Amino acid sequence: MEMEAGGPTSEKRMRVGEDEGGGADRISDLSDAVLGEIISLLPTKDGARTRILASRWRHIWCSAPLNLDCRGLARCGELAAAVISHILASHQGPGRRFCIRHGFRGYRAATVDSWLRSPALDNLEEFNLHCRRQHQVMLPVLSEPFFRFSKTLIVATIERCHLSDNTVQGLQFLQLKQLSLEMVTISECSLQRMIAGCPALECLLISYCSGFRRITINSVSLRSIGVRAECRWASERKFEKLIIENAPSLEKLLHLDWSTGLDMSVVFAPKLETLRCSSEPYNIILLGSTVIERLRINTLATVVSSIKILAIALDILSLDIVIGLMRCFPCLEKLYIQSFETGPNNLWRRKHQNLVRCHDIRLKKIVLEQYYGVMSQVSFVTFFVLHAKVLESMTLRIEARNSNEEFFAEHRKKLQLEKRASRGARFKFTTNKCFRNIWDIKDFDDLDLADPFTC
Repeated sequence: MEMEAGGPTSEKRMRVGEDEGGGADRISDLSDAVLGEIISLLPTKDGARTRILASRWRHIWCSAPLNLDCRGLARCGELAAAVISHILASHQGPGRRFCIRHGFRGYRAATVDSWLRSPALDNLEEFNLHCRRQHQVMLPVLSEPFFRFSKTLIVATIERCHLSDNTVQGLQFLQLKQLSLEMVTISECSLQRMIAGCPALECLLISYCSGFRRITINSVSLRSIGVRAECRWASERKFEKLIIENAPSLEKLLHLDWSTGLDMSVVFAPKLETLRCSSEPYNIILLGSTVIERLRINTLATVVSSIKILAIALDILSLDIVIGLMRCFPCLEKLYIQSFETGPNNLWRRKHQNLVRCHDIRLKKIVLEQYYGVMSQVSFVTFFVLHAKVLESMTLRIEARNSNEEFFAEHRKKLQLEKRASRGARFKFTTNKCFRNIWDIKDFDDLDLADPFTC
């Protein structure tokens, strides 16, 4: 009876105490190799501080794979440079990640050159270089010492640099899977050469770059592409055309601008499932021989059955445009819509009867930003309420002033939710962000999500 009530032997009491967090230090029982891997995932300061935990930990950080992020080490550039040099001199390596923000005093080209030659960075896997616009003279950083990582680098982020043809010539990163170029000036031939020199590349992110007008993609490994075509410097050559010539593994193609004109041509991408585009006047999308201009189907030569997730930015909410896209993408399952104006009435009872009779609407999820409850929006939403037979959820973002039971009751009635075609569909009014917009997609992790738009 005493045992059942919680009176075990002293040995059992000790084990219970340990399980409840009041006993032995179980993490220190892990091997040095495992602890080193854990420490290498911590921010630089936190990883270094583990040395003070106990004598058992003192040597681990210096021998663990080095994660050196120069941001936040010191406010003064010269002091930060001294700290970085000290870390690299005392660390045994190998290198996992090196992130450097260049442009402060003390970050001189010769100093950075010596850092990149350090044995502590041997077998470096991730490199992040951020330069200030006025410090293009530091580009020798990307020459000889940088090439030594060509066999080990997996992730590379390069920001605010000018990459000369001489610098790019010969660049080959055999293991590189993720490449991000932001506010980089580079010629078209050098950019093509750079992409071709990464045979394992899976994720490509290009933001605010200049010096080229077009990119042609031929890659058997690329799975995700995100582009921001806007150019930050009006005097430089602007990115105007993206051609996906041969990309058999490509799954996501995201144009991450609000309104910048960019022509996208997809010749061969049979696995393309996720697409983001806008109704900018100068945006033309070619999918095989199908022509889409301002999101309107000008020529529907062939349908694209692979597209399942579509995010669009519309100047004016238009049911005609959306139905046209549904005809082009007959297997579409998720639709994210951001519109800036409510537009016309979106009448459909006669106009789209043929679609309703002859085609199944396969949409399972619809998300609409900025629902004010005006007539054109009510008509738009009601179309899907009454005809989307496999719909699982619809989310409408409303203004805070409309977040009350009176508004909800009124629009449940207006939208005829009791007559919904899909009896299991859930309808949600929310004041929170409905989905992740273009500003939320910032890096590789965002782009690599199964659905990059889900909040």
